[in-house]
Amino acid sequence: MHLETLKIFCDLADLKSFSKTADKHLLSQSAVSQQLAQLELTHKCQLINRKKRPIEITRAGQLLYQASRDMLERYEQLKTELNTLKSSVSSRLNVAAIFSIGMHALPDYIKKFMVSYPNVNVHIEYLGADRIYELVLSGDIDIGLVAVPKRDKRLEVYDFEDEPLILACSSRHSLANESQVDIHTLQFERFIGFDRSVPTRAWIDRILERYNTVVQPVMEFDNIETIKRAVEINSGVSILPRTAILQEISGGTIKAIPFSNENFVRPTGIIVRKGKILSQACRYFIELLRKNR
Repeated sequence: MHLETLKIFCDLADLKSFSKTADKHLLSQSAVSQQLAQLELTHKCQLINRKKRPIEITRAGQLLYQASRDMLERYEQLKTELNTLKSSVSSRLNVAAIFSIGMHALPDYIKKFMVSYPNVNVHIEYLGADRIYELVLSGDIDIGLVAVPKRDKRLEVYDFEDEPLILACSSRHSLANESQVDIHTLQFERFIGFDRSVPTRAWIDRILERYNTVVQPVMEFDNIETIKRAVEINSGVSILPRTAILQEISGGTIKAIPFSNENFVRPTGIIVRKGKILSQACRYFIELLRKNR
């Protein structure tokens, strides 16, 4: 039996029409009938009841239909895996990360990866979290890196780095020389926060709620870079991941002050579409990202 014959039979069972099946495969109705007749001759049983309108599949036909579907699906999977194997030595790895992770946490992992896979072209995009989820689910991105990852039955979610959260303020702010600060102090400070569409916003809001702290918001932005610029000019204070402001700390434009209450962190995660066939290089990169756990 040829796989093409099984495809024709499955389509005939689904469409219940010789003419529609013929059109789909660019064949004549006679050719479809001949393919069916050959299958029935091979298996010595009737597969389709031609007297019914629309045509009906017999019990024997149902058995062949299920087996054919399984074989066709397994063959498609085999082709995908073979193509993946061929491209694993020299290929392209598509990664999308929110800006703060892509700029500050990812570069060291990319360097380590390129030592083992110098022929793989690592393409990185910096995008908003919603867009990353969309592209991972559509298969256009191999790996996504987001903050406060959400659970989704369509995704494999792996823990990445827990980023320490600190109070970020200008070097000119009155709190700049403090070695620690109580989170309740924020009730009296102008606060620069993330936009409500950003998952980190909800995470920080929950921390503030746990400590019954109500901030005085003066600005909200959808990205960490704009928040940093506003903090630098002393427009207010913010709660930010320490890893995202290392350059500003080094330059003295932003002070990072730990909280005395507890060590607050922002979780980040690796997201991959569930069931996606991953190249050897892609699997290695995920393992590399997870080694910090």
